[in-house]
Amino acid sequence: MCHAKWVALWIGSCGLWLAGSAHGQEPATRPADSTYNVRDFGAAGDGQKDDTVSFQAALDAAGAAGGGIVLAPRGNYLIAGRLRVPMAVTLRGIFSAVPAHAGIRDKGQQPRPEYGTTLLAVADEGNEDGPPFIELTTNATLQGVVIYYPRQAADQTPKPYPYTIAMRGNNPAVLDVELLNPYNAIDASLNQRHLIRNVHGQPLRRGIYVDQIYDIGRIENVHWNPWWSMSEPVMKFLAEQGEAFIFGRTDWHYVLNTFCFGYRYGYRFIQTQHGVCNGNFLGIGADDCREAAVIVEECAPMGLLITNGEFVNFKGPDPTMIIVGPKHSGSVRLVNCAFWGPNHQIAKIAGRGTVGFSDCTFMQWDRNKEGRAAIQADGGTVLIRGCEFRDDRPQIRLGPDVRRAVIMGNLFAGAERIDNQSTGNVQIGLNAAE
Repeated sequence: MCHAKWVALWIGSCGLWLAGSAHGQEPATRPADSTYNVRDFGAAGDGQKDDTVSFQAALDAAGAAGGGIVLAPRGNYLIAGRLRVPMAVTLRGIFSAVPAHAGIRDKGQQPRPEYGTTLLAVADEGNEDGPPFIELTTNATLQGVVIYYPRQAADQTPKPYPYTIAMRGNNPAVLDVELLNPYNAIDASLNQRHLIRNVHGQPLRRGIYVDQIYDIGRIENVHWNPWWSMSEPVMKFLAEQGEAFIFGRTDWHYVLNTFCFGYRYGYRFIQTQHGVCNGNFLGIGADDCREAAVIVEECAPMGLLITNGEFVNFKGPDPTMIIVGPKHSGSVRLVNCAFWGPNHQIAKIAGRGTVGFSDCTFMQWDRNKEGRAAIQADGGTVLIRGCEFRDDRPQIRLGPDVRRAVIMGNLFAGAERIDNQSTGNVQIGLNAAE
């Protein structure tokens, strides 16, 4: 009798478990020992109480244990100080993909992020040179959060702040993060093999700065767009001073599917005291950049390999898509790229380096009908092959200091209009005009 009773109880309990499973309910499990919740360390998430100490205590506890995940549940967390994410620790919010907020750009929207995991940054207002809001160390990750500066006025000229995130050590990562309105967004220098993936926002002065990278860094799916504010003071500042992506010394950088809108420069390549950039840039884009979508002051002889780019310019005193400066000695190759928007010129090329265009599409240059060529080369070596010039306007001008040029296999709308003033070795042929 007793045995039969226990069998019946066992069958009943199995039935209840199966019924629960059929409705998608899983048995409750306790969190792993390597998971830490900032609420357990006193974080309020109410946007009023300073949660800096609570967050750092949770991060330090995970670091002392040899690594772990620090969870920040839904809430608006005021961080009046700064945070340091120790080695092998992940600071994680609720988002599994990069979130989006309209901010106060669109009327009727919430004036600031009101859902998800939001960190409110207020430290070092007015001090661009202060320490970063969040420092990532070796194998540290920031994931699934929104970072918002509530004291940045959306209808005024932006106030300086330090970098929001500094990536240091080996293999730091920023994943699925929205940086809604930082002054300076990500300092990705002084590290190796950083990973920046799925990051959106509206950086106001600098987006991502890269320097002193000697082992390959990766930047993927970054989208800088005016989600937060399109007021006249903010957009004027962005157009006059904003730089979306800045590359100093970095070896073999990989950049994939990135975009920016409304900046002074979209992609700027500079020479720092540590050197210059070479890398692979695939599927990059820049729209409405006031001075240049891409400006190359200097790069490595191994070159900038830019493929499937989309570039648009139409504002500013002299809207030009590509500017290669007089100190350039490296190599820039643009393949299967498109250039459009009512601009002055597609490219201005100086220096003694090499610039190549292959299988590209050019449109809408010489908007004021001043007789400007789409591509103006004043020095160095130029390769223009297999491209289509879709407007019946001057296509190419070669200045006296151009050393070498190959212009072949291109399509011209209307007559061929190549102004060759070079005294160097220039080969022109097999172009098809109408």
